Amino acid sequence: MTDQTQETEEQRAARKEAEKEALYARDISGVTWVSAGGDPAEGQVELAFLEGGAVAMRNSAEPEGPVLRYTAAEWKAFQLGAIDGEFDL
Repeated sequence: MTDQTQETEEQRAARKEAEKEALYARDISGVTWVSAGGDPAEGQVELAFLEGGAVAMRNSAEPEGPVLRYTAAEWKAFQLGAIDGEFDL
C-alpha cells in the first residue's frame, strides 16, 4: 500500500497562486480571439482558448485594454455554474 499525502489548504492555495501567476506571465500576443458576432466596436466579449484549457477574455471595443485570464479549473467552474443557472437573473 502506498502512502498518499493529502495537500494541505496552504499548499493548495500556494499551488493555485503559482498557477495563476504562470497564466498571467504567458505571452498571448499571437492568440486567436473569437466572439459571438456582431459589431466589435460596440463592445462584446471576446475569448481566446489557451494551452492547457485556460481562457483569456477581453472587451472587443478595447482590444489593447485589460485581459482577464482564467485557469482551466476556473473556466470549468464558470461553465458548470452557467449550466446550473447560477447566473440567471
